[in-house]
Amino acid sequence: MAAAKSRAEQARTTTEAKTAKQPAPAKAAKAEAPKAKSEPAKPAAPRPNFKAKEFVVYPAHGVGQILEIEEQEVAGHRLELFVINFDKEKMTLRVPTNKAGAVGMRKLSDSNVVDSALETQRCRARIKRTMWSRRAQEYEAKINSGDLISIAEVVRDLYRSERQPEQSYSERQLYEAALDRMAREVAAVERIGEDAAIERVEQALQDTGKRGEKTPKSDDEASEAA
Repeated sequence: MAAAKSRAEQARTTTEAKTAKQPAPAKAAKAEAPKAKSEPAKPAAPRPNFKAKEFVVYPAHGVGQILEIEEQEVAGHRLELFVINFDKEKMTLRVPTNKAGAVGMRKLSDSNVVDSALETQRCRARIKRTMWSRRAQEYEAKINSGDLISIAEVVRDLYRSERQPEQSYSERQLYEAALDRMAREVAAVERIGEDAAIERVEQALQDTGKRGEKTPKSDDEASEAA
């Protein structure tokens, strides 16, 4: 009897151990693991409010005109593009409509911004006491920023009147690039010829009564001060 009782207890103990090792029921597991929520689909980026035949500013190239808005199929996907013509450079650029904002493409400045840019021309030039190579990089960054006020600052700082020392070749190149960018936007905003726009910008530069003149440091002097 004692041996039979002992075997019964061992069998019960083995059964309990096996039961303890068994995984929790599927229902319990489902209750503990919350259901993954499906994320809502992200809405497509809205298309900037640019229209065909409209003049726009593309930072790296300046003022251009949207010829049309076309669609192309790329890798099985439909892609909408702004077709922009830069007449002076004889260049056509295609920009995906959903990337226009990211690359800094913008509408023309309004008349108030143009007035502010011209007023900037009448302020005193601000020449940093750094090496020319560093200043040239800053001027290039301003020109390619697409910001009209920043471009006006470059024109102002690199302008030389007849009574001031002549510009170096690299200074002249940057000055003309900035003047061209500014004049083209002024011309487009005010609907005047580009030559007339250049005259207006240069008139503001020559307004020494308000602007005041300061002979800029030479490259050697700037290098010594750096």
